[in-house]
Amino acid sequence: MDIFKMYERFSQNNGWKFEVVDITESDSKGYKEASAAISGADVFGKLKFESGVHRVQRVPVTEKLGRVHTSAVSVAILPQADEVDVQLRNEQLRIDTYRSGGSGGQHANTTNSAVRITHLPTGITVSIQDERSQHMNKSKALKVLCAKLYEMERSRLHTSRSRLRSEQIGSGDRSERIRTYNFPQGRVTDHRVGITHHAINDVMQGESLDVFIDALLLQQEMDAIASFGSIE
Repeated sequence: MDIFKMYERFSQNNGWKFEVVDITESDSKGYKEASAAISGADVFGKLKFESGVHRVQRVPVTEKLGRVHTSAVSVAILPQADEVDVQLRNEQLRIDTYRSGGSGGQHANTTNSAVRITHLPTGITVSIQDERSQHMNKSKALKVLCAKLYEMERSRLHTSRSRLRSEQIGSGDRSERIRTYNFPQGRVTDHRVGITHHAINDVMQGESLDVFIDALLLQQEMDAIASFGSIE
């Protein structure tokens, strides 16, 4: 959850609204998946290059020999589509309700407040159960589904237009390690721009994340200028 919390603090520092959509725990007392909706000025413009594999190196509190453990966190930044961008027809959706198995109090566990929406043409399924109200869970699920469908279409169009030239930055390839957070050494390294920041706590508090974001945006501009020059 360190990376998730980092983005939450970064959002707060930028005056954005950060709303937790869903958190799924793993069998090993950790977290399997966490998602949030972030809204505000230029959110996607700043966070679009955060997609990819983030490597975290630290000594767990349960590690008796002081060995450094390495874990990987896959981050996906999906632009939230407006209703005009993605058209959802009722006949394309299957909506199932069931009893929530998570938090939400007694009410959530005794009523069919959880919602699962399946988009029949693509098979994409979204399940939300963190709200007490079925209506609120359905609303959240529809937003997440719209965003996923939007990203699927955006990715398809992007691939067809950019097949001849892959972007050096923000390729969206989750197999590549884009950043390493080394807690024992107190540093964060972004491997795409070759920048290392030696104040990891400031980064995790969302205060110094701009060091990497600004460098990535600058690299994007330079890459675009170089590309334009090669065309001429």
